[in-house]
Amino acid sequence: MDKFSGQKSAVQYLHPPVEPFDRRMLDVGDGHSVYMEQSGHPDGLPVIVLHGGPGGGCSPAMRRYFDPAVYRIILFDQRGCGRSRPHASVEANTTWHLVADIELIRRTLGIDRWIVFGGSWGATLALIYAQAHPTPVQHLVLRGVFTMTEAELHWFYGGGAGAFWPETWARFVELIPEDERDDLIAAYHRRLFSGNLSEEVTHAKAWSAWENALATVHSTGVGGDSPADYARAFARLENHYFTHRGFLDHDGQILDDMPRIAHIPGTIVQGRYDMICPPVTAHRLAERWPGADLRMIPVAGHALSEPGISAELVGVMQKLARGAR
Repeated sequence: MDKFSGQKSAVQYLHPPVEPFDRRMLDVGDGHSVYMEQSGHPDGLPVIVLHGGPGGGCSPAMRRYFDPAVYRIILFDQRGCGRSRPHASVEANTTWHLVADIELIRRTLGIDRWIVFGGSWGATLALIYAQAHPTPVQHLVLRGVFTMTEAELHWFYGGGAGAFWPETWARFVELIPEDERDDLIAAYHRRLFSGNLSEEVTHAKAWSAWENALATVHSTGVGGDSPADYARAFARLENHYFTHRGFLDHDGQILDDMPRIAHIPGTIVQGRYDMICPPVTAHRLAERWPGADLRMIPVAGHALSEPGISAELVGVMQKLARGAR
């Protein structure tokens, strides 16, 4: 039971645990192999799940948003994280490599059309993938929308969110000398890629803790201590992508390219009190997307594990399953 709201945890809304019927390492080229799994119904309605970060990796709980009797559930760890190898590597690791990997997965599995389900960075990647390959996308289900704009990065790494969490922000900033604090992404980049493992891990844990601390609507401002291997991969990959602004051609590219997927239906599930990816971005996206249904969850933050967000996402997937029958 949630001591703040009286709500039970998100688990009550999820389908029972399910084990994959297929696990494999897929050679995607460039020296990378990505972990991929399938669970649910082998001949079911295909859905691919795009995890957040970049660098977050997928987890067994992600399978549970889909009825395993209806869905063919496809999860994979993006390059450099989770069970994919090489671990924490940023070589040949860009948005466009990931888009190509998603298409390789689709072709390898012999899937013509599928639902694309992603949250946070996973929502970013889902939009970019759909804009590059609209034909296979049957429906987009997005949570905690992030469109990789300068404004969004400045909000989270330039003091916007820190104005609401000053004590947590102070812990994030204190590792960086004052004369480098005008660009914290760049300052952390120098330390996350210093070649000194101890320094990299210290700053990776701080980077990860800042984000984790603000993930839920009932956050305490303490992000916890992530395991060193996980934190290092997560922080290095996320920082790498943010340093390069998602490898997009220009600021605002995703919103500018929405006409490419105007015909694709989509559902956006957004926490009203999302401190990491504020609701204004989801609102702007919905304004440019005729096929979008924006569901604003009144008492929820950013995390997939928020009870209100989990309940809504399970409900959305159940509705799509009924429509496919």
